[in-house]
Amino acid sequence: MPGTHYFRRPPRAAVRTLVADYLRGVTVEFYTQPGLFSYKRIDEGTRLLVEAVKLPREDAVVLDLGCGYGVIGITLAKAHPKLRVYMVDVNPVAVELAKLNARHNGVADRVVVLRGNLYEPVADIEFDLIVTNPPLAAGMETVRAIVEQGYGRLREGGSLQLVVRKGAGAVEEVMRRVFGEVEVLARKKGYTVLAAWKH
Repeated sequence: MPGTHYFRRPPRAAVRTLVADYLRGVTVEFYTQPGLFSYKRIDEGTRLLVEAVKLPREDAVVLDLGCGYGVIGITLAKAHPKLRVYMVDVNPVAVELAKLNARHNGVADRVVVLRGNLYEPVADIEFDLIVTNPPLAAGMETVRAIVEQGYGRLREGGSLQLVVRKGAGAVEEVMRRVFGEVEVLARKKGYTVLAAWKH
């Protein structure tokens, strides 16, 4: 998970590299650079989440919260051509690269990348799906805000889906309190993908 260094702008001279992978039945490529979370390869937690995500509907409006350089939102958009995806991150470099990666993967017409904290940039939009690999290094308070505020940002029948490594039990407890029930979508290598639905 990103530490405090993640929120500082890296030197302009940072060298970009291209990371390629095969996820959710499609080949994806992402420009990344030092200073961003998991910049050398797509991390196991994100990979597990992308493969496990359950779409409420094929034409869903999706929010990738804390998108980094764009793996989750862009892969979902590429694998499901009817999706409309919004991606938000607080880091200006991550936002810049996510925009570049949306173009590079041919989904920029259905992907909107915004800079800001949590739900602030999308306060007037309702979603069918909110998906995130939350920065646990930022503390449980941030994760709790993602869950609690996420409920109000979802349409009826919508879902919040996230991956956690440490503290899965505590996160599951928060999700259960807010949504009423929690579903475990996947477990692998210490990671757990959790889903909650708004009914």
